Order: sequence, then C-alpha cells, then structure tokens
Amino acid sequence: MFSSHYLTIDAGWFRENLAVEGGWDSCIGDWNQSKELFPNGIKEVCDYIRAQGMVPGIWFEFENATNQTKMFQNGGHLLKRNGCVIDTGRRVFLDMRDEWVTNYLDKKVIHFLKENGFGYLKVDYNDTIGIGCDGAESLGEGLRQQVCASQNYFRKIKEEIPDLVIENCSSGGHRLEPSMMEIVSQASFSDAHEGREIPIIAANLHRAVHPSQSQIWAVLHAGDDNDRLYYSMTNTMLGRMCLSGEIYELNENQWKIVQNAINFYKKIAHIIRCGNSYRYGEPVLSYNFPKGVQVMVRDNGDEALIVVHTFETNGENTIQLANEFDILEHFGSSQIILKDNQVITPDKSFTAAAFYAKKRN
Repeated sequence: MFSSHYLTIDAGWFRENLAVEGGWDSCIGDWNQSKELFPNGIKEVCDYIRAQGMVPGIWFEFENATNQTKMFQNGGHLLKRNGCVIDTGRRVFLDMRDEWVTNYLDKKVIHFLKENGFGYLKVDYNDTIGIGCDGAESLGEGLRQQVCASQNYFRKIKEEIPDLVIENCSSGGHRLEPSMMEIVSQASFSDAHEGREIPIIAANLHRAVHPSQSQIWAVLHAGDDNDRLYYSMTNTMLGRMCLSGEIYELNENQWKIVQNAINFYKKIAHIIRCGNSYRYGEPVLSYNFPKGVQVMVRDNGDEALIVVHTFETNGENTIQLANEFDILEHFGSSQIILKDNQVITPDKSFTAAAFYAKKRN
C-alpha cells in the first residue's frame, strides 16, 4: 500500500543554544532537544503532526559526535587508531562495541523515540573513520567489528519499536550496500537533491538498490516554473517519493502539479515495487552538463512505467522502445509523446514526463 504521510523534523532540533558557533552540525552527540526551538517540548509538535493525520519523524546521526558537545570530549568511549581518538576535524566516532555507548543511545535514541511517539527515523552518517580502528588484532578487524556493532544497534531499534520506519542516509551514499539495506526500510539515494543530474543518478541506482527503497527528494521552490516542477516530481518516479523545500509557499497552480504527481505515483507504485528496469538514451558523458534524453522503462510484464527526462537538447529526439504501449495515464510535459513504441521529445531542455502504460500483445 502506498503511504505519503510521514513528516520529518530534520537536523537542528538538538541545537540547544541557537547562537553556538558552527551551527547545528557542531552540536551532534548530546541529543538534548532545543528549548528555544521547542519551548513546550518536541512531543507537542509530534502530537500535532499525529492530529493532522501524519506520522512524525526525526533526524539523528547517533554514531558520531561533533565539537560543541560533551560527548566530543568523552575519549573513553570513542574510536581510536594507534591509541589516538579518530578526529576528522570537528567529528569523532562513538565505539559502538562499547556497552556504555549502547546504554547511552538506548536513553538518547530509543527512549526518546518512544516517549515522543515518533514513527519514522532518519539516520545520517556524514564522515568515515577511514582504514580502521583499535580494539582487535588489526585495524581492519576493528573496522569490521564497528560496522557489525552499528548494524546490530539498528536491529535493536527495530526490535524495540517494530513499526518504526528507518531511513538509511549517508553523505555520498556509502552505506547503500546489501547488508545495510536489508536492515532498513529505505535510503536517501544521494545528496544531489537539486541538481540536474538527479535522474541519471537515480537510474544508475536501479542496479544497486531496489527502487522501492531508493528515496528521491523533490526539493520544491516557490519560483519553480512548470517545467522545473515536472522535472523535480518526475525524478521521484524513479524510486520512493519524498517532498522537501518551500512546499508551503507554492501557489495553487504549482500545488496542483505536485498533487497530480502524487496521484499519478499512487497508481504506478506497484510497478516500482515489482518490475524490471531498462534504460534508453545516449551514454552519459557529463553529470554536471548532461545532454540528450534519458528514458527509463520499469516493466512488470503487462504494464510499464516510462519515465522521460530531457537534458540539454539540440532538436527533437525519437527513442525506440522494445515494446509497443497504450497510455493509461500521463504526468508532466504535454510536449513529450509516447506513441506505439516511440518516445518523442521536443527541442526543450530540462523538462520531463512519466507514462503509465499497458503493453500491447
């Protein structure tokens, strides 16, 4: 069943002093909710979100600590290499093999989630410990043990809160591998949230992460024209839809496009969940300055989702598909046409469309 009702409070809720040097990302590790941001407590906000028919979510990066926190100074429970705390500048790493650490996180993470009624957890990881750590016969074995201990803590969270949806997130996507993805519900597919290269990366990830687990952000802005909205919302058809940005500042026409995209997505979610993916179009020679057309076909046997993006163009394009289709529903630019076994795109850069179609016998 398709669900679109999670509302997540992102990073910064734990910034106790809003004037602290370095901003929210220097305050990771102590996990005390900000009384300036939430004067009546974060539970009041969670209760309000629930009252509006949505499920509250929260951002954590609980395996790290940064320089404006007490945890940053707690060297006895941090990862070391050759006897020295692993410090990547402003960030250190909790030793997840340490029972003191897991007891600390039980209070700061699991108890906090239960107490406030969170149903969604976004777990970030914005650095790397490098070659390994002390605590075993080699640095590499220390690294393996640390990774296993982290994964075991994810499993513990799920055991304690069985209905919790966990999003696996990490800068650069370095946790998008099978042993991590089998533990979590979904993952942020990339930090490329607003670039033109999003549909290229999202299509590539069909080889590595199941599309139903690959969360794709549509970062929306009040200044977006129709083509930009089509482009952003069609990106999400390549995985799991997530909305962000200036959502509450969109005008009536802009919101209508977003709502149409959501309604379309509900009709094709079953194809994302169960299907095979095929890419058509020119080879990608540049992610920053893409050219040509990309067509992704997600095929479940009888039906297909056909997702089309134009990049920088120099004329109309015609892409031949392996099958002929009849259109059941269309979202996006009306200038992008699906006819029989052809996708015809206009001489128009950076617009997009998606088709819900039935295969002809």
